[in-house]
Amino acid sequence: MHTRPRIVVVDDEPQITRVLRTSLNAQGYDIRVANDGETALEIMKDFTPDLVITDLAMPNMNGIELCRRLREISQVPIVVLSVRGEERGKIEALDSGADDYITKPFSTGELLARVRAALRRAPQGETEARTRIEDGDFHIDLDAHSVAVSGREVRLTPKEFDVLLYMAQHPRKVLTHRAILNAVWGGASVEQNEYLRVFVGQLRKKLEPDASAPKYILTEPWVGYRFEPGE
Repeated sequence: MHTRPRIVVVDDEPQITRVLRTSLNAQGYDIRVANDGETALEIMKDFTPDLVITDLAMPNMNGIELCRRLREISQVPIVVLSVRGEERGKIEALDSGADDYITKPFSTGELLARVRAALRRAPQGETEARTRIEDGDFHIDLDAHSVAVSGREVRLTPKEFDVLLYMAQHPRKVLTHRAILNAVWGGASVEQNEYLRVFVGQLRKKLEPDASAPKYILTEPWVGYRFEPGE
C-alpha cells in the first residue's frame, strides 16, 4: 500500500508539467506525467492515482474525454487546468466528471490548496450512505430533514433542503448549474438556471451570517457553485 499520495499530471506543455512536477514533488506527492489522455490511461494501469490533474486541450485524447473515460472506471478526484475564456470547455469537463478547475496562469499556493481540497474530498458513495452529515459548521439530519449551522437550527423548505443536501454531499467541489438542477429537479430542468438562483438566494439568507458576502455557498462565475462548510 502506497504511503505518499499519488498524482497523475496530464498536459502537453512541457513547461507546465515541469512546474507541476517540481511543486508537487516538493510537497511529498508521488508524481507521474503524461502528455495526453491515452498515455495517462496507460500509466494508470500500473499506477493507481489519488488525484488526476489534466489540461483540457491536448492531442489524441483531450481532458474532457479523459474525464468521461475515468468516470467509467473510477471516482478518483479530477482537477482540470483551463485558460481564461474557456468557460464552455470548463463546464463540459465538470459535467463529464471533473471535481474542480484551476485557471492558467495560477500560483503555486492556489494549486496546492486545490490539490489538498481535492484529496480530502470524501468518496461520493460513502457520503451518500450516511443518514447524518456533520462537516464544518453544518449538522444535517437526512431522516429528520433538519439543519443546524454552528448550533443554530435553520428551517428550510423541502426543496431548499434538497439543494443544500446535494451541495453538502459534494463539499468543496465545483458543482455546475446543470449538475445541481439535474439532481434536484430532474433532467427536464437542466436549462432553468433561474430556479437555482432563487433557491441559492433563499439559502444564503437563512444560512449565511451575511448573505451579501457568503462564506458557505460560493459562486463560481459562469459555472455554478461551491459549498464550503467551514473548518
